[in-house]
Amino acid sequence: QVQLVESGGGLVQAGGSLRLSCAASGRTFTGYSMLWFRQAPGKEREFVAAISWSDGRTNYADSVKGRFSISRDNAKNTVYLQMNSLKPEDTAVYYCAASAVIFYRGTYSEEDVNYWGKGTLVTVSS
Repeated sequence: QVQLVESGGGLVQAGGSLRLSCAASGRTFTGYSMLWFRQAPGKEREFVAAISWSDGRTNYADSVKGRFSISRDNAKNTVYLQMNSLKPEDTAVYYCAASAVIFYRGTYSEEDVNYWGKGTLVTVSS
């Protein structure tokens, strides 16, 4: 059974940093794209970042470019999202996801996702 378990969310002041983790288990993710999405209150879920599990190529939404960084540790089967210079508009539930779609540089959609985590809440105060 595939499991994606997020951790690291919490409350932070604007300008601060947080690092989210996603522990993946239940299958090999070679060839998968590992993703982060987020859903703010009253809004639709949106793509944040992607990383190729195999070669580490990355892709970001324009709204987080230069502030967020996605990485993975293959030995630990873990994906990270380092979030710096946080803004109140970054407040959302952040979801880890896995997609069997070959990595591409574009905006992933929910339809690309094969597995979802349950999410972790990030709150940025002004």
